[in-house]
Amino acid sequence: MAKYTGAVCRLCRREGIKLFLKGDRCYTEKCAVERRPDQVPGEHGLRRPKFSEFGIRLREKQKVRRIYGLTERQFRRYFERASRVKGITGELLISFLERRLDNVVYRLGFAGSRNEARVIVRYGHILINGRKLDIPSYQTKLGDVIEVKDRSQKLDRINKSLEILARRGLPDWLELEKENYKGIIKRLPQRIDVTFPIEEQLIVEFYSRV
Repeated sequence: MAKYTGAVCRLCRREGIKLFLKGDRCYTEKCAVERRPDQVPGEHGLRRPKFSEFGIRLREKQKVRRIYGLTERQFRRYFERASRVKGITGELLISFLERRLDNVVYRLGFAGSRNEARVIVRYGHILINGRKLDIPSYQTKLGDVIEVKDRSQKLDRINKSLEILARRGLPDWLELEKENYKGIIKRLPQRIDVTFPIEEQLIVEFYSRV
């Protein structure tokens, strides 16, 4: 499946919930979900349909995939990896997604959205343990130090994102030295750290049926 390049607000309206794909705009009255909460995207603005059992599981999978900005192939690989590791598959899946470098950059407040975080990483603005790394999917580890390059600390997009971090909140598994543009993985993320309404068991059930 190709990468989605359309209007991201349509994705939020399709799922009927804010996915926080446009950064600060999602916290304002301009948010499309706030303005038209009961309408799915499309020319006729139809009311939200009722879903079958399969449809409910599909929508949950699509919701989480879109939150983290992954293609179907990428998302399935994370699921398959989680299913091979000893533990609860759904919780491991969420942990692997949270540990992606682009997500950590977003969580630390260096970017306003995960999509913006991917751009920042790809353009080489981020250092991991003192070395440049431009791979958004990199799995961060306990003790990793994530920081913004000295020359990149003047970028408006990074500084504006840091200003609104208090609105989102910093997860307990991360430590931020805001004045130094530096973050530390002080422990690996757990399911309880993700407060967004996700029913990961529905995703497990979806892939067990297809």
